[in-house]
Amino acid sequence: MPQVTVHPGGETIYLRSGETVLDGLYTAGYAYRVGCRRGGCGICKVDLVSGDVTYSRIVADSVLPEEERAQGICLSCRAVPEGDITIELRDDELRLINPLLRSLNQAAGKKAALASGTTTKE
Repeated sequence: MPQVTVHPGGETIYLRSGETVLDGLYTAGYAYRVGCRRGGCGICKVDLVSGDVTYSRIVADSVLPEEERAQGICLSCRAVPEGDITIELRDDELRLINPLLRSLNQAAGKKAALASGTTTKE
């Protein structure tokens, strides 16, 4: 279960395998500034501070040029973490919109950590 640490703030969110960063954050009860949610506008760009992501769907070079990819910029609506990652939001902060979903996400992360024999950051 990949962990996404989001700055500013340092929140840790747990994603299901194959889930995009944006979908995982929304599933965990969080929101931030997004646009089309399908990789066409680039509003959901975030800075990848650590870790690696892949794209299971095509991302247009006009939305995310190779130069930006090389700088660690990714589209959160299409980026799928390959493991634990840390991202930095651009000109926005993560907003908790559903505390119940956050609690469920944290419990799932702890359960996964116990099953794998590791500990979580929280």
